[in-house]
Amino acid sequence: MRAPQSWYTEVLRSGDPEWSATTEEIDAGFVRVGFEIEDIEKFPEITGPLVIGRVETIEELTEFKKPIRFCTVEVGEAEPRGIVCGARNFAVGDLIVAALPGAVLPGPFEIASRKTYGRVSDGMICSVSELGIGNDHSGILVLAPGTAEPGADAREVLGLDDAAIDVNVTPDRGYAFSIRGLGRELASSFEVPFVDPGVVEAGVTAEGTPWPVAIEDGSGATRYTARVITGVDPKAISPWWMQKRLLVAGIRPISAIVDVTNYVMIELGQPLHAFDADRITGTVTVRSAKPGEKLRTLDEVDRVLDPEDVVIADATGPIALAGVMGGGATEVGDSTTTVLLESATFDPVRVFRTGKRHKLTSEASKRFERIVDPEITAVASDRAAQLIVEIAGGTISSPLSEARVATPLPSAISIAADEPDRVAGISYPAGTTAARLTEVGCVVTGTDTLDVVPPSWRPDLKQRADLVEEVLRLEGLEDIPAVVPRAPGGTGLTPVQRRRRSVGRTLALDGYVEVLPYPFMPAGVFDLWDLPADDERRRTVKVLNPLESDRPELNSTLLPGLLEMAARNIARGQRDLSLFTIGQVVIAGDHVAPVPALDVTQRPTDEDIEALDASLPHQPLHVGVVLTGLRDPAGPWGPGRAADYLDAFEAARTIARAAGVEVELSAADHRPWHPGRCARLTVDGRTVGYAGELHPAVLERAHLPKRACAVEIDIDALPLREVLPAPAVSVFPAVLQDVNVVVAADVPAADVRSALRDGAGELLEAIALFDVFTGEQVGDGNKSLTFSLRFRASDRTLTEDEANAAKLAAVDAAAERVGARLR
Repeated sequence: MRAPQSWYTEVLRSGDPEWSATTEEIDAGFVRVGFEIEDIEKFPEITGPLVIGRVETIEELTEFKKPIRFCTVEVGEAEPRGIVCGARNFAVGDLIVAALPGAVLPGPFEIASRKTYGRVSDGMICSVSELGIGNDHSGILVLAPGTAEPGADAREVLGLDDAAIDVNVTPDRGYAFSIRGLGRELASSFEVPFVDPGVVEAGVTAEGTPWPVAIEDGSGATRYTARVITGVDPKAISPWWMQKRLLVAGIRPISAIVDVTNYVMIELGQPLHAFDADRITGTVTVRSAKPGEKLRTLDEVDRVLDPEDVVIADATGPIALAGVMGGGATEVGDSTTTVLLESATFDPVRVFRTGKRHKLTSEASKRFERIVDPEITAVASDRAAQLIVEIAGGTISSPLSEARVATPLPSAISIAADEPDRVAGISYPAGTTAARLTEVGCVVTGTDTLDVVPPSWRPDLKQRADLVEEVLRLEGLEDIPAVVPRAPGGTGLTPVQRRRRSVGRTLALDGYVEVLPYPFMPAGVFDLWDLPADDERRRTVKVLNPLESDRPELNSTLLPGLLEMAARNIARGQRDLSLFTIGQVVIAGDHVAPVPALDVTQRPTDEDIEALDASLPHQPLHVGVVLTGLRDPAGPWGPGRAADYLDAFEAARTIARAAGVEVELSAADHRPWHPGRCARLTVDGRTVGYAGELHPAVLERAHLPKRACAVEIDIDALPLREVLPAPAVSVFPAVLQDVNVVVAADVPAADVRSALRDGAGELLEAIALFDVFTGEQVGDGNKSLTFSLRFRASDRTLTEDEANAAKLAAVDAAAERVGARLR
């Protein structure tokens, strides 16, 4: 909501004629009552001679490619000035603003006498954009007759010592989309009596026959008024004070009749519309559009109407989109002498949907969407009618005709007088609650317990909490003490929280970068993976109103989001990636059941909460890892090493170690992994995830490079084991042994390692694979695996014989289980 500072000053001086404030003080005043200032733009300073002029003569210069005029302008000097101008929107006798040589306009742009188009131009006739007041540069500024005498200082006449103040109005405060609403707030901030322009002692009366109006059932409109004004001058020019306020508000002045409707809308918050009454036939009716009806709106677009649209119609059909935009057929124009002035209240939801449906928005629709005060309708019509007669002449020739649908009155809200004190922790003076709510416009009765009836323009005041907020806001939220609650004693993080942090910290220290993918999956991703129809990950939960139409399902796996982020990074030139994320996935189960709507006016029962919990899908915590490009960077030491499935396996072991468990790897075929380079991850015989190289087809469809790898582990499936930080250090030395066994090429190394470990017994402290060999020496279809074994006894120094015996026992176990033989 943008308006000049002088307008607010005028409103507050209605209550206190001595009131004044600087721009900075008004800024602080709005902030004090909870309104944010978007921008304050002071009118630019103009130096040098800037005067009011009257056009004496106009000579059309036809010898040039574009229309040019040479004008003589009276500027209060002995002789008129000759000025060349290309604008066409003024005539002889019009009052204009002239910048004479020596003036410096915003830019800066210095005016000088110069020869152009074969004439000497001794100044410039200015538009509002050239004066820095608005953005309208379609023509020069024409002032109403009698505004000032030629030669008067235009700075004083135009009121250029002013500033535009733009207030950010939140959607729940529709009343603040007007000077009436913001003026009330500013008056409360400065503790100035507020004179409400929306309250008048008596309305405008007139003789004549009321124009027939009606509201059809189902239209959603609650009030529609109309009155006729005859004999108006369609070419009347609005006074400068009105043009200035409209320009600052971002509305281009058009004609006196249209300008008045816009002015009253900004002043009181009630949108109005002026029809050319001579183009209307019969009763004006508010109704829903009929299928197939069409309407050409003021923007000259032919629109096919929907039955959900609300229209204003006469006997011939629709003449306006209710609350959004008028129709071209009944537009006020240069020949309009009889005006039908509309002031109404429409359903905000219907107005909003109509605007969205037709991709059409207007200053009127913005206000209707946020709810307009239903009691200001007639007052706004009276105010506009009086201004039209005052500026454009004419006569109010009919009484106000009105159609109204009964609506419930606001009900009283009971609140303890000291409730704001208890909420804020401050003792306010007695009577503060009643006084502040009265300032807002409420009707307050009672002493200790107050019965508060909200005003018609505040539909957002519905409960005690709303009233408390109003009192605290006006008293000053900055005065409420900030008391940090004392944290209760406890044990810090839970074991589950510590495990999650340990996993994330360990991956970060290992060179992985944490990312936060979308929690929603792209549609059809599992089909791109060729995932089996019975795969658990296809049991997704769909969102009824997704943020993006192509992502309607919650993640049942972290990989789609991770792969998307990897592809996005690669597209931007970052090819060597080590990414991880930790987050919940959502897997729909058979236990998910719909829950009936709960009563929001009271706390749910224990049974309701139990039913809600039972309706929730399974949401385990997962960790996911993606590797592409080089795992070890290139440099002077070498070309670098590309990430492969072994890095994925090591990442899985890293995650398991951080969680305090040991993971077993075994060969698996699990999409989207490559069937030959995929490992099932198990802990205590339970599958907790998968790791390895992704399938080539999946990588191609995901626009990822070849040999990309991934890991996904269900953290919640890992047994929770408390690992104390103190290490177990033995005082006895270890005995190191190497064992080289030959097995069939299709035997997984993990199975060999598991057999050796089980056969070695309790003396084995650690086992690691450090070499794999294939060749003629071990025979076709075989491979040689070399493991390092570390043996240690906790109570004595281990001998070589004991270590050898344990090693041979390990080899025997491997021979029995996987057919291994010593090489």
